[in-house]
Amino acid sequence: MAQEIKMPNLGSDMTEGVLLNWTKNVGDQINIGDVIAEIETDKATVEVPAEVGGVVLSLLGEPGATLKVGSVIGTVGAAGEQAQAAAQAPAQAPANGGAAPPQAPSQSAAPQTQPAAPPPSQGAKPVERGENDGDGENYPDGIKASPVARAIARERNIDLRQVRGTGPGGRIVKVDVESWTAPVATQQPTALSPAITPTLGAQQFPELPSGPDVEIIDTTKLRSRIARRMIEAKQQTPHFYVTNEIDVEALLDFRKQINAGLDDAHKISVNDLIVKATALTLREFPNLNTHYYGDKLVRHKRIHIGIAVALPTGGLVNVVAKDADRISLSALSQLNKDMIGRAREGKMKPDDMQGSTFTVSNLGAYEVEHFIAIINPPEAGILAIGSASKTPVVKADGTLGIGNRMRVTISVDHRVSDGAEGAQFLQAFKKILEAPMRLI
Repeated sequence: MAQEIKMPNLGSDMTEGVLLNWTKNVGDQINIGDVIAEIETDKATVEVPAEVGGVVLSLLGEPGATLKVGSVIGTVGAAGEQAQAAAQAPAQAPANGGAAPPQAPSQSAAPQTQPAAPPPSQGAKPVERGENDGDGENYPDGIKASPVARAIARERNIDLRQVRGTGPGGRIVKVDVESWTAPVATQQPTALSPAITPTLGAQQFPELPSGPDVEIIDTTKLRSRIARRMIEAKQQTPHFYVTNEIDVEALLDFRKQINAGLDDAHKISVNDLIVKATALTLREFPNLNTHYYGDKLVRHKRIHIGIAVALPTGGLVNVVAKDADRISLSALSQLNKDMIGRAREGKMKPDDMQGSTFTVSNLGAYEVEHFIAIINPPEAGILAIGSASKTPVVKADGTLGIGNRMRVTISVDHRVSDGAEGAQFLQAFKKILEAPMRLI
């Protein structure tokens, strides 16, 4: 019996992705785990693995189509089997309650008695996916624009009221937003009457400057999403911060001993040790492995550590070390290397991004003495790791010496926890790192 291939979850805050290309064709034999498609999200390019094996019977969607999480994107079954499930899959209604969008074009091994759309030779004009959302008058903000046009306008901070629509009835469509350019100001705004352009949320910015001394650059999808998430986090999550200084001399010696007999591909990083210590500390403080949902708190019984990864092209993503308190240090290190490598190459897997319960952000490689990090909602905390550096210290006998110290700051959601618990967490974290045999 044919089985459906569904668009996987791409992370807690991702609901859709753009199909870049299929890596398999109709008629190909595939196994569980084979990559069948590449999906572009606001965060990264994600490889979609098959969750079932067999022969590809159909693939739904053309490159460039927007695919919703949970939607059917293909079918797999036995050779010669009909792809009935895909043909009968119900179309998903748009959020505004209008007419359902047209079903994405499909590739299928089974012949169709009645094609879903006329072939190009009949002169049919392809419909832009997401444009056909009904002709009702109840448009958001009273602006007649398609969902695709609205999404692009949000990403580029374009005021749709300034865009002329060329669609049916003057409706603003994708091409109108993509080709829109800001009008040149006839005079410079004065301090008393600045020209204001509505943008992200309630924030407003002056009119864009122009001239040979500036370059105007479109905000990327990733940077726009980071901006939205960080504004939401800082505005809606009451942060408090606690900092402690840790003696990492024993930790660095411990790492040196472990790596002495290992090749470069299997060496343990300082970040691996920090992620492991964070997970073990969270066992003692389950309240900080809790997520806030208004009148409910969700306490997670498993500990999945999000690891912030800076991307070569700018921005950052989180990869997730599942069960970081349970797996061995060597297994954790290899898992982290693989996920971080895929993130930097733009070839992440859906599972790499899902399920973090607490996050670590480590800027130690950049000679950063100290910083604070913004919580990733709905998580209750994030740990900011600075660089380890040689510094003068007062020894136990009262004499001066040279020590290796690292400053660590925890940011905590004050709706979930309080300052004393944040301080106690750092005390326990410090004890583990200063006696690193506990990590194994």
